[in-house]
Parts: sequence; C-alpha cells; structure tokens
Amino acid sequence: MRLAIDVLLDYSLPPTDEPTDVLLQVEAAAMADQRIVSEKLTATSPERLRAVPGEDSIGQRTWAAGVGRFSAHYAATVDIDRAVPDLAPLGLTLARDLPGLVLPYLLPSRYVESHLFETFVQRQFGDLVGGAKVVAMRDWIMRELSYVPGASDGYTTAKDTFVRREGVCRDYAHLMAAFARAALIPARLVSAYAPGVTPPDFHAVVEVWLDGGWHLVDATGMAHPDEIARVAIGRDATDIAFMTVFGTATLLDQRVSVTAEPVGAPAG
Repeated sequence: MRLAIDVLLDYSLPPTDEPTDVLLQVEAAAMADQRIVSEKLTATSPERLRAVPGEDSIGQRTWAAGVGRFSAHYAATVDIDRAVPDLAPLGLTLARDLPGLVLPYLLPSRYVESHLFETFVQRQFGDLVGGAKVVAMRDWIMRELSYVPGASDGYTTAKDTFVRREGVCRDYAHLMAAFARAALIPARLVSAYAPGVTPPDFHAVVEVWLDGGWHLVDATGMAHPDEIARVAIGRDATDIAFMTVFGTATLLDQRVSVTAEPVGAPAG
C-alpha cells in the first residue's frame, strides 16, 4: 500500500529575542517494511533544521527554532510492505530471555502505570497466553472504551482512561500498553500515520513483542497493521510527541491528511 501524507503545523510562539527550541517528530521512519519514496520537511526556522536519531534509532527527531509565527510542513509518499500474521498463535518470550533493547518496554512509565493493572489483567485474561491474550485485551479495550475527542488531555494516564472508559487514540494505546506490560508482554507506543483515522490526525498505536518480534496493534480499530506508517516509538506519549516546544505556544492551525493510493502511483 502507498500512503500520501501531508501535514501542516501552524503555531504562535513568543516574539522574544532568543528563538524558542522546537523538537519535531513528524517524519515517517525508514524501515524494512515501510519505504520512503519521497519526503520533504520545511519549517519557518531562523536556524538550520538539525536531525537527531529517534528512540532506539527508529525514525528521527528534528530540531527547529521559532520566533513569533512558527509553521512546519511535511509531505511524503511511503510504501508499506508488511506481512501481518495472526497474533493469536504467537508465543510469549520470558522476561529473562528478552533482548536488552526490549526490556524497558516491560516496565511502568509516566503514562503507563502497568503495575496497577496486574490483578485486573490476571483476573480478566489469566486463562490466556501470548498472542491470544493480546487479542483479548485489544478486543476488551475496543469494546469497553468510547472514542471521544477532547475527553482527555496531556496529563491523562492509562489509569484515568480505565476509570473514565473514554478517550482518543493516545489513551487507547496507553491502556493497551498497560495491560500488555501487566501481563509481562513488552509493549511500546508508536506514533503513526494511517488512512481512515477519524477525525484525521496523528495516530497512536502499540507494538507488542511476541515470538521474537514487534507486532502492531491498534486498539481503536481504525487502522489495520498493513496500512500503518510508523513515525516514532517510545515508552509512552512523552517519547512520541509530534512536537515538543521548550517554552509556550498557541495553536493556530493543524492539519493531517493521509490517503491510500495504488502502489506504483507517481510520488507526490
């Protein structure tokens, strides 16, 4: 599948003598199962854009600077070629056998208080193992939560979402990761682009570690793993934020468009 991605960020920053540092994380990651056909990132930065590796060297973050009006535009064409196995038969890797880079995604983090869910997960899903447990947890979240734009904010954690039973993709992903980690299944947050996300926006999903590899899971049900373009990965929303402003900023406009095209269509 070929995705055409177009993103506009438009913000107002303080008109100070010193530029405000802005960290962008909007570029699709070049990976074995997603090929960047074309891309371009521009920003109204008085300083040259500077890229640094993303978490676990997946994707990249880009430093920019802003004074007053700050806007960034990203356009890309990405080909997705990903085999998606049935999760249910996939096996669990014992914690002591996990690779070093995977181990951190087994632990609680700021927005994913997985230690609080151990009793619930054992009671609700304890008769299942590995991929079958992941599927059951995903289906429970999809069934029990309501997708409500504006129902959460930047402080909402997995615990909050569990209590309120509503949220947006970020909240679904945090709760999915919390359930998985509570079941000793490593899980990491993934910022992504996908067609069919309603309303159109940056999307957040989860990858779980089963049978020696990472597998995409979207607990909102809006995107299938074979049509998702990863941007960044991390422990929780802190690591995958599309824009981090080291100061204050006011949103003026933000638009995200992701459309599916036939593979072989001309790159934008």
